Amino acid sequence: MVHLNPAKNVLNRRPLGKVYLVGAGPGSMAYLTRQGQQLLTQAEVLVYDALVDSQLLQLVPANCRQFDVGKRGGHPSTPQAEINQLLVKQCQQGKQVVRLKSGDPFIFGRATSEIQALTNAGCAFEVVPGISSALAAPLLANIPLTDAVLSRCFAVLSAHQPEALDWEALARIDTLVILMGGRHLATIVEQLQRYGKSYQTPVAVIRACGQTQQQVWVGTLSSIVRQTAGVSLSPVVIVVGEVVGLRDYLQSPQQLNPEWTKHEIIGEDINRSGCQQMLQGQTILVTRSAEHSSTFRDLLEHEGATVIEMPALLITPPSSWDALDKAITHLSDFDWLILTSSNGVNYFFERLLTLGKDSRALSGVKIAVVGKKTAMSLKERGLNPDFIPPDFVADSLVEHFPEPLAEQNILFPRVETGGREVLVQELTAQGANMVEVAAYQSTCPGEIAPPAWAALQNGIVDIITFASSKTVKNFYQLLEKTNNHPLSLLKNVCIASIGPQTSKTCQQRLGRVDVEAQQYTLEGLTQAIVQWVNQK
Repeated sequence: MVHLNPAKNVLNRRPLGKVYLVGAGPGSMAYLTRQGQQLLTQAEVLVYDALVDSQLLQLVPANCRQFDVGKRGGHPSTPQAEINQLLVKQCQQGKQVVRLKSGDPFIFGRATSEIQALTNAGCAFEVVPGISSALAAPLLANIPLTDAVLSRCFAVLSAHQPEALDWEALARIDTLVILMGGRHLATIVEQLQRYGKSYQTPVAVIRACGQTQQQVWVGTLSSIVRQTAGVSLSPVVIVVGEVVGLRDYLQSPQQLNPEWTKHEIIGEDINRSGCQQMLQGQTILVTRSAEHSSTFRDLLEHEGATVIEMPALLITPPSSWDALDKAITHLSDFDWLILTSSNGVNYFFERLLTLGKDSRALSGVKIAVVGKKTAMSLKERGLNPDFIPPDFVADSLVEHFPEPLAEQNILFPRVETGGREVLVQELTAQGANMVEVAAYQSTCPGEIAPPAWAALQNGIVDIITFASSKTVKNFYQLLEKTNNHPLSLLKNVCIASIGPQTSKTCQQRLGRVDVEAQQYTLEGLTQAIVQWVNQK
C-alpha cells in the first residue's frame, strides 16, 4: 500500500484563487456597498472599467496589480475575450481578484461572458451587487420612476444599438430609462416621436450622475437635442416620461448647495464648498487621446468648465512586437529602463505579462521616468521609479541623470514613429548604449469627432488645450481635411499649451499660443487656464 504524506500534499496543492465581480455603483465612492469596499481592501488583483470612480482605486493595497480594461463608447477598448482570459489566468495563479464594474454587474455589465469563462476554467467566483445608474441617476436628479398617476411602469434599455430595439413597443411605456444613448440621442427622439410619443414629452439627460461634475439638462422631445448640442454625453442616463416634470416639486431646499455639481439649463454651477467655480461658462476642447482624456476632463469640470472631447491621437500596438519581445527576453543585460509616457508603461508591462513574465524580470534594472503621470502609471504596477527628473521633461532627464552615462546599457520602449529624437541623441552622445524598441504606435484619427466639429463650426469653443506636440500636428491635419481656411475657426479661441515644446509646435502650426502652463502637468495646465480666465 502506498502511504501519502498529507503535509506534502498541502504544500504542493495549487493555491485557491477567486474572482469577485463587484458593482461599483454609479460614480462616487459614497454609493459603493460595504462588501465591495471590504473586497477592494483585500484585493491582490484589480481589473476595472473606465467609468469606475478613480477614488475607489485608492482602496486597494499598494502591492495590488491593477488592470484598466475600460470600455467607453466610440473609443478603443480591451476585447472582451482578453478580459475573460485575464480573469481566468489571475485566478488560476491563486489570486483574490476583484473585477470592478460600474453600476451593477448584471445590468448591461457583460458579466455573463466572464462568468462562462470562469466556469469553463473551474474558477471560483462570486457576484456582488451594486447600485445601477439606471436607478440612481433619476433619483439623484429628483425624478421618480414610478407614480400612481403618471408612471405605472418603467423600462430600462440600452441604446448602444438603437436599430435593434422595438421602438413601437417602447413608445407605449410610461417611463423609459435609457443607458448608453448619448451618441444616439437624435435617433432616440426621432423613433419615439415616430411611434406616437408627443413632441412635448419631458426628457431629462443626466450626465456623470453622483459625481462632482454631475450635469442635468431638462427639456422635451422637441428641444433636448438642441439643448445638448456640442456636449460629450458620456456617461449618460436619459429619462423620458411625464415624471420628469415632478422634479421641481421633489427638490429639497437644501439642494441649493448640493454635495455634487449640477449643471442645468436654468441652474447655477456650484462646487463642493458652495463657491462659484472659476471656469463656469467656459467651453473647453480637449485634444488628448481617448484613453487619457478622463483625468484632464475631471480637473476642468471640477472648476465648472463644459468639456468637449476631440481625440487627436489614437494609441495602438506597434506594427511588430519583435524588437520589444527580444529586449524583454534579455532584460538582465540592461542597467536602466527609461519610460517617458503612460503609454510606454502600459504597453511595456502588458507585453511583459503576455510573455509570461512580471515585474520580477526587472530585478537589477533601474527605472527612470519622465513626468508625474508616467510615475503614477508605474506605481499602479507596484513599482517606484529610481529617478524622476525635476522638470517633468525629457531634456531634464539627461541633465540630471543620477549616474555617469558612459557605458550604461539603456532600454527605451517608445512610440514607433513621430517621437522626439533629442533624448536618444543626447544620451548616446554621452556614451550610453541605447536600445530603442517600438512599444506602441500613435496615429491621427480619420476624422474629427462630430460633437467637437459641431462646436467648432458653431463658435461654441472658448479654449482648446494641447498636452503634446503631436496633438497639435494632428489637430491641424484634421482641420485641413474639413476646411480650406482651418485657422479661421480659431479666430476667437484661446490656445492653451502644457509646456515649451508643445507651445513651439502651436506657434509653427497655429500661429500663436495664448496660455502656457508653468508646471508641465495637467494640473499645471488647468491652473494656467484658470489664471487666464480670471485676467480677461
